[in-house]
This record gives sequence, structure tokens and C-alpha cells, in this order.
Amino acid sequence: MVTLAEVAQHAGVSASTVSYVLSGKRSISAGTRERVEQSIQQLGYHPNAGARALASSRSNIIALMIPLRTDMYVPVMMEIAIAVATSARTHGYDVLLLTGEEGPDAVRRVTGSGLADAMILMDVELDDERLPLLRGTEQPSVLIGLPADTSGLTCVDLDFGATGALCAEHLAVLGHRDIAVIGEAPAVYERHTGFAERTLDGLRSRSRELGVRVLHRPCEGGYDAMSLTLSRIFDERPGTTGFVVQNESAVEPLLALLRQQGRAIPEDVSVIAICPDQVATQASVRLTSVAIPAQEMGRHAVEHLIAKLEGHGKDEVVLLAPELTVRASTGPAAS
Repeated sequence: MVTLAEVAQHAGVSASTVSYVLSGKRSISAGTRERVEQSIQQLGYHPNAGARALASSRSNIIALMIPLRTDMYVPVMMEIAIAVATSARTHGYDVLLLTGEEGPDAVRRVTGSGLADAMILMDVELDDERLPLLRGTEQPSVLIGLPADTSGLTCVDLDFGATGALCAEHLAVLGHRDIAVIGEAPAVYERHTGFAERTLDGLRSRSRELGVRVLHRPCEGGYDAMSLTLSRIFDERPGTTGFVVQNESAVEPLLALLRQQGRAIPEDVSVIAICPDQVATQASVRLTSVAIPAQEMGRHAVEHLIAKLEGHGKDEVVLLAPELTVRASTGPAAS
């Protein structure tokens, strides 16, 4: 393994000069810096992470807190995580993935141990127990998600309120007056998870303005659960002609059950999904959908976190505008 002393000898400088080039703690002439960097590249030198952390008081690690729950659609969470890791690497940071449901304990562990220089938190609840700790520490952090109170926080998210409103508007313009929302698993709403609550609030508010009735039913996903949920919807609202699905695991069971009941899509019922484009385009009916911009969310979170680490970031809320793509699953309401 190449040592720092060998790099110094190769570049014709002192070991302390190589150290200053790596840490950036002192001004080094452009020519010397270039010579040292060329030696580092030619020799394949990799600084010892532990020694570098001691010298700079930085670990060059970002902690990503992403509780992996069975009631969440993990592929979307992991797509965001990959975008965070990829973006972080371009800035010279690695990512420490924390997947347990530790809540505030995980925040305390990171802030108290020096494991990471900064944190990105996902699966944000409206009244998230982790937030008082974030506000009480000087360690930079960014939320991918939106709590009820955003004061003193930096948040990045899809505008889920506008997403719900956009779905309601699309169905209302097509003449649908009774729509059903097939939501996430009940536990997601019991935790008051931000994205689910905000979607529902936006959809209900816009539907009231447009004179559209809304029936919301959480669903565990899967064929059996979807069968019970769909039966309940048509028992309570037989005239339902529009569906908004915010539950990826319920999409294909819903389409299959509607076919079994002899309900054609979109001639008899229309379906909009809030989901990744891949889910929408690969379904048995190409779905009209609002996409989840996972990569963009991850990239924005890292950019704001790096700005904070460099001393010029500020607390702000960044909401990405939703985009609805019309495909084969929505059409005029049946007369």
C-alpha cells in the first residue's frame, strides 16, 4: 500500500506539503499542488480514512436515515438512496445507510459519535420525533419529506398536496363526480406519514372546490386486501367511476379485479396512479400517473446539504412540482 511519505518523495516535496494539499488547511502554490495530485494519481494513493478524519475533524460521511418498513414501497426508497449516494460521491462524501426504526436514538448516535458530518432523513412524519434533536444540534441536516412545522429545517420533497389536487382536477375535467382513493397501508396513516397525508389533503380540498365526492380507503396491497377494499368501495359508492391509487403494490391487483368485474378501463372506470414511471408504463394497462421524482429528490437533498457543510446553505423548503402524464387508463366518465 502506497504511503504518504512515498507520495512526498515522488513529488519532491515534504510529507507535510502532501498533507496540506489533501486537507486544504494551507495555501499551496498551483504548481506544487498539481505535482502532488499527479503523484497521488500515478501511485494510486488513498488517504487513510481514520487519519484523515482525525486531521480534519471531518469523516466525509453523510448518514442517510431510511427506515425500511414492510408497509412502504422499498424500490422507491432505494432509488432515492442510490441518488443520494451517487450525488454525495461527486462531492467526495460516502454514505452511511441507517435502515433501522430507531427514531431519535439514531440521531443521537450520529450526532454524539462523530460517525458522520451531516444527515439526510427520510420517511418523515408530520410530527416527527427526530425533529427537536435536529433543531438542537449544529450538525447539518436535510429532510426528504415535509413535516407539519418546517421552521429551522431544510426540506426537499415532491409537492404531494399539489399532486393530489392535480389528480382531482384531471378526473373532474373528464366528468367524474365520484372518485375513490386507494391509499397506502393503514399503518402509514396511523404514523401520519407526511407524503400520504399531504396527498390526501390536497386531493380532498381540490375535490370540494370542483364538486367531486371522495372516498378514501387505505389498503395493505396484494390481491386479497385489494379485493376486500374494492368490494367495500362499490358497496358504499356504487357510482364510483374514478380511482386514484397511491400504493404501488395495489396497482396490478386493482386492474385485475376491475377486469374480472367486467369494468373496462377507461370506458367504465378511470385510474390514476401516483407511482414511479416504470410501474405506470409496465402495468397491464398503461397508467395515467404522477411520477415520483426519486433521483431529483435525492440530488437536491445532497446539494443543499453540501451547501450547509460549506457554510453557505440556508434553511428552506424545496417542493418539486408534480407532472401528470396521460396514458391509456383515463377517459371521460361513463354517462
